[in-house]
Amino acid sequence: MRTLDAFRGLYDPVPGYLDAATCGLPTRATAAAVRDAVARWQAGTQDLAAYDEAVARSRAAFARLVGVDRTRVAVGAQVSPLVGTVAASLPDGAEVLTAEQDFSSLTYPFVALADRLTVRAVPLDRLADEVRPTTTLVAYSLVQSRDGAIADADAIGTAAAAVGARTLVDLTQAAGWLPVDAGAFDLTVCAAYKWLGAPRGTAFLTVPAGGPGDLRPTSAGWYAAQDVWSSVYGHDLRLAPDARRLDISPAWICWAGTAPALEAFDGVDLTEVRRWSAGLADRFRAGLGLEPTGSAIVRLPDDAEGSLRARLARAGCRTAGRGGGTRLAFHVWNDDADVERALEACPAGRAGAGARTG
Repeated sequence: MRTLDAFRGLYDPVPGYLDAATCGLPTRATAAAVRDAVARWQAGTQDLAAYDEAVARSRAAFARLVGVDRTRVAVGAQVSPLVGTVAASLPDGAEVLTAEQDFSSLTYPFVALADRLTVRAVPLDRLADEVRPTTTLVAYSLVQSRDGAIADADAIGTAAAAVGARTLVDLTQAAGWLPVDAGAFDLTVCAAYKWLGAPRGTAFLTVPAGGPGDLRPTSAGWYAAQDVWSSVYGHDLRLAPDARRLDISPAWICWAGTAPALEAFDGVDLTEVRRWSAGLADRFRAGLGLEPTGSAIVRLPDDAEGSLRARLARAGCRTAGRGGGTRLAFHVWNDDADVERALEACPAGRAGAGARTG
């Protein structure tokens, strides 16, 4: 078991970095692995077997993190191509229920097929109520990128199951700070470069326990084969029998860094990670007189010029402009000093900012 303090100690803190929801920070081991991979590439001594091992380690570590068997995990580069595989596998006339203002990597692959799919968008808090007998798939982010809202996954899953619809859940803004059970959903997707602190260019798709089923391997290549290195030429399609048949050929150096990034979570109690990260976010909210939400993401309204975000930047806070507001994201490398720094930059700051977190 790795304690929260030990886990936090794997990162070099960057004061004021409140932007895990855009791009996570690497552990020292992750940064070292990428530097070593680049050095070997530059020296012409790169090892393809080592790259394959990094992919296998990453797949296994992600499976452990989200509580499924590794045979249920496919690898990719970004979320949208993985969602595209799901979209392309739906029958003509299928109805896809989505949340308004959800991240476009999840919604666009379905909307792009509007000539043969029906896509409905409803408020996040209405998703469960809006599931109907004609619904084929409910696709939503467990935690919303725009404002950190956490979906009622139990209610949505119950409503979907009642009509025989499947669920596709984007874990990108959840995995790494929120305990996640991918087995509770039919399908999940996740980009690893945010809360998981991996290099950008690695992502995962999880499939049901029974296998990929009717998911079509729309991006099938040599890496999706049952025997990868004997399938680099020709037309003899021999795909892997499990989720690997949906693999997309890996960007090798990215995976060299992803393996140690995900393995850093081994033995970590994610309820403690949530307590720390969301606790900091709720303390920041309290300092502004706002109610707690239990989410590690905070969105504040901002003007068209981004004046609030500019004030935060001058105070040494790295944040993001999203959806007409400023977004702050608190993770394990953050501490009370980051809360204080952000509050000092906010015009309503200071009230109720007394208690420490952790």
